[in-house]
Amino acid sequence: MSTTLILGGTGKTGRRVARQLGAAARVASRTRGFDLADHATWASTLDGVTAVYLVEPNLGAGDRLPRFVAEAVSAGARRLVLLSAPRAGEAGHPLHAAEEAVRNCGAGWTILRPNWFAQNFSEGPWAAGIRDGALTLPAGEGRAPFVDAEDIAAVAAAALTDDRHHGQVYELTGPRAVGFAEATALIAQATGRKIDYRDIDPEAFIEQQVRYGVPEPVASLLTGLLAELRDGRGTDLADGVQRALGRPPRSFEDFVATTTWPDPVLPPSLA
Repeated sequence: MSTTLILGGTGKTGRRVARQLGAAARVASRTRGFDLADHATWASTLDGVTAVYLVEPNLGAGDRLPRFVAEAVSAGARRLVLLSAPRAGEAGHPLHAAEEAVRNCGAGWTILRPNWFAQNFSEGPWAAGIRDGALTLPAGEGRAPFVDAEDIAAVAAAALTDDRHHGQVYELTGPRAVGFAEATALIAQATGRKIDYRDIDPEAFIEQQVRYGVPEPVASLLTGLLAELRDGRGTDLADGVQRALGRPPRSFEDFVATTTWPDPVLPPSLA
């Protein structure tokens, strides 16, 4: 039986990929003795692995993922699927080296470049704002074609099990671009709660994130991406889900309707 190693196996896409693959999946996590930052844990985790779903959770981690790619193929992996990002094909992008390593690894490969995750609102960096009733971002009236992590995982699972996806780069988006004010309004309607979207100046947002403990380079990178939406960029739709799965991507409305939303945190006097 083939074994697929899932990096980031407890994350937004990784756990969904593992669920879809079932018994064929081997989840890599620190609780199971694997640490991408610790080379000594790699060999035992790769033993018997025939395919790998690659995720780099730290964009400032240097060349460790390219080195892991080389070791995975040397250990016998014959399929690699990389979770990348838009524009990672450009030199200078934090995931460019990982994409080049995958393309030149000598095994079958597929690259996924999803747009903003819809799940950022429910289990990612924006969930706290949704829970507290005020989402503050430097995106202005910008819109994004949010893609459902279920679709990303479905494409990844297909690429990990079907040779026809070898050599493909799939740009993944939802079916339409949605503004943040509209997104929060849809979530508010579904939850029956008041949720506001508030714009903030990009520089002020960077300072805020740094105060919260986000490294300045990471805060600047993510703020820059949101600021591009503010400037009207990043709204283009892609056909990756359709090409890979033969069906359209899930809508943001479907995501909202099928998501379990975090409960608001009540003040101690009301809890």
